[in-house]
Amino acid sequence: MRRHLGQFAIIVITPFLCVWASAQTPSSAVDHYRDGIKKVGKGDLDGALEDYSRAIIISSKFRGSNSKAGEDDAENVTVIDPFTANAYTNRGVVRYRKGDFEGAIRDFDAALRIRPGLAEAYLNRGSALRELGDSQRAMTDLDKAIQLKPELFEAYNNRGGLRHDLGDLKGALGDFDQALKLNPKSAESLYLRGYTRMALKDYRGALSDFNSAIALKPEFAQAYHGRGTTLMYQSNFDEAITDFTRALDLDPNIEWAYFNRSLSWVVKGDETRAHADFEKCIALRPELKADLERRTILARQIHSQPPSDKR
Repeated sequence: MRRHLGQFAIIVITPFLCVWASAQTPSSAVDHYRDGIKKVGKGDLDGALEDYSRAIIISSKFRGSNSKAGEDDAENVTVIDPFTANAYTNRGVVRYRKGDFEGAIRDFDAALRIRPGLAEAYLNRGSALRELGDSQRAMTDLDKAIQLKPELFEAYNNRGGLRHDLGDLKGALGDFDQALKLNPKSAESLYLRGYTRMALKDYRGALSDFNSAIALKPEFAQAYHGRGTTLMYQSNFDEAITDFTRALDLDPNIEWAYFNRSLSWVVKGDETRAHADFEKCIALRPELKADLERRTILARQIHSQPPSDKR
């Protein structure tokens, strides 16, 4: 079972990215836009959605008298300002974060009709398409984002993640290498490359990447889980359990950390703790039950081997 690398990066367009506002942009639209950015940062997604919708209405001319701030039909808009594309992009990000991937794609489509060269909108639409299982179109969007803005390291991360999902591990590694050339201090890029190196059985390289990610971002739960998984594959079960426990202290919803810690407890002969983690894992992801049961049988076989054979 190949596990994908979690949600892709999505980008909120701030005044420091791309086109901001022109002289023709109504000040009230800018105010709503800024408020939307603040609310996204505070986790107020509903409030941000409303502010971005107001910014879209104010910075556009809607045909008809019954238009509403939440209207999705971009074909019903006569755009008077490229700023509107940014507002659509950011509203799409909010919808993505709320799990409304189809609504997010409609907003990114609208942004790209207004500004066909907006790399961030391609990157974000690729993320939403991947969540809907459309890998081909997602790859096309990520390629386009990189073509338009080669310095956008998040696009390399996302394309590498998609290649990892599709089993192209060497291609994924190349993308993560490029992301790190652009941004050597990206803990996320190091984490992603670490997982790919682990999948390629380059355990030394994987540990180096996870260690570096943790050094840059000590509260990075997934990096602890990645390092623990690498240690488990090297039969360092005590150290692996320590890392899985740290990951779960930081984020108790990492189902794979319960999955792997359960197997590690089985190898060590602690069936009670293993069962507790088994139950927590399948409570979060019931579809993992059959795979965890199968791997638990294998872990018990490892436990029954002489100590010298467990490595």
